[in-house]
Amino acid sequence: MYANLVSDAMSALGDLAGALLPPEHGGPDSERLASSARRMISRMPRASQAGLAAALVGVEAYSVARTGRTLGSLAPEQREEILATVARKGGAAVIEALKSVVMLAHGADSFADEIAEVASRHEPSRPDPKLNLVPAAEWPATTHCDAVVIGSGAGGAFAARALARAGFDTVIVEEGERWTAERIRSSHPLDRFASIYRDGGTTMAFGDPTIALPLGRAVGGTTVINSGTCYRPPKPVVDSWHRGGLALAEPEALAPRLADVEDTIGVASASLDVLGRNGELALAGAKALGWHAAPMQRNATGCRGACQCAIGCPNNAKGGVHLNALPQACEAGARIVSGLTVKQILTESGRATGVEALRADGSVARISASRVIVAAGAIGTPPLLRRSGLGAHPYVGRGLSIHPAMGITASFEDEIFPWRGVMQSVGIEELHEREGVLIEATSTPPGMGAASAPGYGDYLLRRLEDASKTATLGAMIADDPSGRVHGSRWPLVTYRLSARDRKRVFTALGGMARVLLAAGAREVELGGGTKPVRSEAEIDATVPAVDLRRLRIAAFHPTGSVAAGSNQGRHPVDPQGRLRGVDGVWVADGSILPSCPGVNPQVSIMAIAAGVGEAAAQAQ
Repeated sequence: MYANLVSDAMSALGDLAGALLPPEHGGPDSERLASSARRMISRMPRASQAGLAAALVGVEAYSVARTGRTLGSLAPEQREEILATVARKGGAAVIEALKSVVMLAHGADSFADEIAEVASRHEPSRPDPKLNLVPAAEWPATTHCDAVVIGSGAGGAFAARALARAGFDTVIVEEGERWTAERIRSSHPLDRFASIYRDGGTTMAFGDPTIALPLGRAVGGTTVINSGTCYRPPKPVVDSWHRGGLALAEPEALAPRLADVEDTIGVASASLDVLGRNGELALAGAKALGWHAAPMQRNATGCRGACQCAIGCPNNAKGGVHLNALPQACEAGARIVSGLTVKQILTESGRATGVEALRADGSVARISASRVIVAAGAIGTPPLLRRSGLGAHPYVGRGLSIHPAMGITASFEDEIFPWRGVMQSVGIEELHEREGVLIEATSTPPGMGAASAPGYGDYLLRRLEDASKTATLGAMIADDPSGRVHGSRWPLVTYRLSARDRKRVFTALGGMARVLLAAGAREVELGGGTKPVRSEAEIDATVPAVDLRRLRIAAFHPTGSVAAGSNQGRHPVDPQGRLRGVDGVWVADGSILPSCPGVNPQVSIMAIAAGVGEAAAQAQ
């Protein structure tokens, strides 16, 4: 019955595609586009499918109530007006969710050939390393080891490496699959997106506004699909963490771990040779304003400028942990099992005894170990602790920061091709320390920027036609811990921008617009239901009118949901990364960071996780 209801609703997806990109005015065939979007939706979890189905039904119902006709039977101008009216009357989140799927499918299909050609233009920067990896179907029903690490991302990889190097027989359990350079190169971009992202990229932080929260699911975790940007945690942040009792943030102990992380993953400045025009314009705009800007520090020394970081680098140029820390852990004896989902941490008499996990077919695998290191991420760790009977601490799941981010676009006279070059290329720090706003020149993989193009109908078609003359900037705000991770079977994330963070959003929009205008933009799209701006005076007048409910906000760096520190009442994890209330369980992911680091956090997570692994190895 459920499948029939969703299928019936999805039959209206062609009507929506025709409203967004009317074929009568040069848009693609609506049903062909809808078919691609349905393929993507089929990879999503049932809850996401049901939500999108309900949204489609709602839009169709409004069209019938308003005009007496279904959306697909209306003229193009009427279809466009229906979508705009629904958005104005509080349905912006519904329209944007549907639009994102359709436009992502459109962009990926339109640029699939270019993505494949760019992906195979060069030989990989490095070969895929040897990993001691076993698929779940081949993994025994019962196994014993000294330490089991749940998750193979930034935290899990470095914690596992520390344990393996200390002589512990270590097993890393990963829910996702391995993506080699050849597999990435040979896969359609939609399949890459739907497979490497958890829940097909539909994880959300629900609130006002609702915020997209994409997470990786692969051997290597989110490091497989992040931007590759590498910042050390700012000194004031480290000092704050240490004052709060996080011993692992003690500056003299943290410094060598940070240096080791940077050496391991290969951190260096983005090369000007492949920076791309989008990054060059960011540098020019910042210079015209007298603002400090520079190419990013990235773990992508072999970058070829393919701009595909977010769907897996086809050149093995970006140093995700699947290319360094994980093979180093395997060299020291660690084993990885992929495609295995940990159901619960097993305990006996107050001490960890291992984990129970499920294969895709529902069969059970048990791994016994006296040490369990949880690295399921700030979103995945709280539910895992709860369903294991270890989530009783009142602050498990609380204190979540997600580093909200928003982007804007600007039109130029000349061609920019923002997707040709480094995906995240330049950092502008003028507003960082004072306002908590970090501006970064960033783009999307070829075509995938269509998902955030503004408007509907003819306006949207024109914006897509001018995509090659569009430059993009993004900004992240160092947010207050305003979120919470609920649930045990699966995570439900709620989040509400604080009053201070709402002001920071407006500061970020104004700052980005000024940079782009200073770089020579004809006009800048702020989003949030506003018209494009063409001068600083228009920025000042327009920014306060931005409707946050209609602004496209995403977040990429969840932290703090199982914070570590010395206050037993507020910190579920102790100063060394050990989970309170049980022996033999440590946490080694972004969830233990006591606050948003204010910068892209992968280096911070890796260094702290290395310390957790060392502490677990030394524990009696």
